[in-house]
Amino acid sequence: MEDVERAQTRLDNIRTVEPILEALRTISLGGWKAAIKQAAGVREYADRLGAMLPSLAPHLPASRRVGHEQAPTPERIAVLVVGSERGLCGRFNAAVTERAERHVAEREAAGATVELMALGTQTMRILRRGGTSPAWSRATSVAALPPYSLALSLTRRWLARYEEHELDAVDLVYNAYRGTARYEPTTNRLIPWTLRALVMGPSHASPQTNATASENWPPPIVETDPVSLYTRIVEQWTATSLYGLLLDSAAAEHSTRFQLMEAASQNADRLITELTLAVQTARQQRITQEMQELAAGAGLVGPQQKGD
Repeated sequence: MEDVERAQTRLDNIRTVEPILEALRTISLGGWKAAIKQAAGVREYADRLGAMLPSLAPHLPASRRVGHEQAPTPERIAVLVVGSERGLCGRFNAAVTERAERHVAEREAAGATVELMALGTQTMRILRRGGTSPAWSRATSVAALPPYSLALSLTRRWLARYEEHELDAVDLVYNAYRGTARYEPTTNRLIPWTLRALVMGPSHASPQTNATASENWPPPIVETDPVSLYTRIVEQWTATSLYGLLLDSAAAEHSTRFQLMEAASQNADRLITELTLAVQTARQQRITQEMQELAAGAGLVGPQQKGD
């Protein structure tokens, strides 16, 4: 009796959880596809911005032509580690946090002062459990993709501090999307950028692709103040690059969660089938036993005689 009741309780619990798994699976699939689609548009826009700077460079004062060239030994570095707001995505947050901790340790060993920043509640929890308190942290949306306003706000703050010589570099640590349920903890230097990085863009397009775009681009007539236009392009390109990396991380997160929820749904279906069969078999055996006991009590079934 206890085995039947225990199996029935498990069956009821799994049937209750199954719609939640299906809902999470559907939400993750939608977020995954939306992140990939939106990231493609962001890369195209960033490439167009990057293609403008070589044409603008001759109109800039000599002091601004080099741009934000990378310092050989940055001493003050801001490191933003990008995780997720929710769990249920395997080692997604643990992997990126481990990569960030190694990167911070390497920079500090080289003599740099590191300002650690965290994006995503799950990442913040892992860091704090390890005894690290980020200097800045922020939760993200549970269901929606990261907003562009977040990337723009962070970019403006970092660029202002960079221009005031309060920061020498900004590094981003995130899980780069590598396909269905596949990601790679990656470090990307966002600030300072080199002229080559700006022209290549965050999509890392091939030199042939960018060369073709430059050849087809007509010689521009610069009527706006070149320095103001240059500053605006730098801000937009940096913010767009950051936004593209946030979308890349979101695609990796939702892809991983989708795969896990898909596997969990399949396991739930298998358990429901097995437990349903077990409960039905146990009930049939119990009914058969009760019928035999009733028949024996009524004298319809007696003990078998020897020799029968």
